[in-house]
Amino acid sequence: MKILALETSTETASVALLDGDRLHERSVAGRPGHSETILPEIRRLLDEAGVPLEALDAIAFGAGPGAFTGLRLACGVAQGLAMGLGKPVIPVGTLAALASQCPHDAIFVAADARMSEVYFAAYRRVGTALQECQAPACAAPAGVALPAEGEWFGFGSAFRAYGDALLPALGPRLAGHDGAPVPLASSVARLAAERFAHGEVVDAALAAPLYVRDKVALTTAERLASGGKA
Repeated sequence: MKILALETSTETASVALLDGDRLHERSVAGRPGHSETILPEIRRLLDEAGVPLEALDAIAFGAGPGAFTGLRLACGVAQGLAMGLGKPVIPVGTLAALASQCPHDAIFVAADARMSEVYFAAYRRVGTALQECQAPACAAPAGVALPAEGEWFGFGSAFRAYGDALLPALGPRLAGHDGAPVPLASSVARLAAERFAHGEVVDAALAAPLYVRDKVALTTAERLASGGKA
């Protein structure tokens, strides 16, 4: 099984190739959006692994939620490559990919959504699989809530960006937190491999990002009102 994975939902982008038991990964440098560098990095990744593009079984991408431009980029590149190769696409939720990187079993993922908001979801590890306990959503830090029962470990950039407001909102059932992790293409690749094995793929033409909010930018008036610049 050979799966190429793209993850550009945050400023820290990466590409990965899962080739059987071997996993190769490269970071994608460049300004936000990474449109100028992602294709050359994909080529370098495949060349280093000795895997031709035509040998891929599927293309996976971090489907969101995340930065609008980054999600559109990953989806568009995955679609373009998959259509040219006649291969399927595997969209993988970025919050699920992030949760898969956490060593704890009850994981509350909270990622910085910018615009003073948080993307969040909850997952529980059951054997080697992740079970979604709370679907991805978006809210201001003070409006973020844990699932109704149990203790959870917080994981994701929102704890670093909005900890002063987020931690009091979540309360004592938050057993700890780590604000450093970001989703990685290698995590997208691993989750995609599980889905590929179960036939959970989509036609390239039907692939789409996951958006949990419609508003993707503040107006000038809203930026000024929150202390920003026009």
